[in-house]
Amino acid sequence: MTAPESHPTGIQVELAFGDDRAVVVEVGGGLREYSVGGRHLLDGYKASEMPIAARGQTLIPWPNRIDGGSYTFNGESQQLPLTEPERGTAIHGLTRWSAWNIVEQEAARVVMIHVLHPQPGYPFTLALRIEYRLSTAGLAIHTTATNIGATPCPYGTGAHPYLTVGTQSINTAVLATPALAWLPHDVRGIPDGSRLSVAGTQYDFRVPRRIGDVVLDTAFTRLQRDPDGLARVHLCSENNNATTVWFDESYAYLMLFTGDPLPEVNRRSLGVEPMTCAPNAFRSADGLIVLEPRASYASTWGLSASAVS
Repeated sequence: MTAPESHPTGIQVELAFGDDRAVVVEVGGGLREYSVGGRHLLDGYKASEMPIAARGQTLIPWPNRIDGGSYTFNGESQQLPLTEPERGTAIHGLTRWSAWNIVEQEAARVVMIHVLHPQPGYPFTLALRIEYRLSTAGLAIHTTATNIGATPCPYGTGAHPYLTVGTQSINTAVLATPALAWLPHDVRGIPDGSRLSVAGTQYDFRVPRRIGDVVLDTAFTRLQRDPDGLARVHLCSENNNATTVWFDESYAYLMLFTGDPLPEVNRRSLGVEPMTCAPNAFRSADGLIVLEPRASYASTWGLSASAVS
């Protein structure tokens, strides 16, 4: 562990289990790095850098965007800061730049906590907990949110890892996803409320195929799950270096992002973002979770090195 003043993301917690290595950071409780046998599964960032493009961040209390940063909940109108001013949206929640506290730490496990206090646009209180654990199955991330306020509150969460399989461009990588439907959206990334089948479209990756020149900044749903209840996304290189993202039934939505407009990404890696709700859920209520006082919501996702079968 290093001193928080040394790095833009504060304390760096290094986890190890066999050949697996991960680095969790104090700022945002995020994931900076994950490797297996020396191969990086994530397009992360250096300890001397900020996590630009939301790299490895946890998105709480909403993932993706809220149109205009405004919404109505329980009959009261709220206005959030427009953290994506060029699109006129509030993006990726309120906790990714906050300091989280380390409350438990072992060689292969760490637990981070944070209290999200009431503020303009979100006058609610959440006690938050993220556990990172390495094991023979890879890296698992377990997030729990508890409403410790006196009134119900809206909630959603997501994760923002960028996957790499060691290729210079993801164009040559093979992608497999479990999504049966995609969510059309406007130029600002706000869904129009419809669901369209992926069948016969450029968004159909149910059968593994190369990404090619397909541009993805797209939300998906109707996720097929394996017998264990998990949905899995596989990214594989031509030499069979593969990375898998898996997520439990709490995550009913998936965002895929090829990063074309961002010079720091620009198809070098693929954003694979499990989400508990759709983009703009605070306005549309699409997948929105309402937490009653003292109620909790738990969600688990993870990463592993694997091959597409």
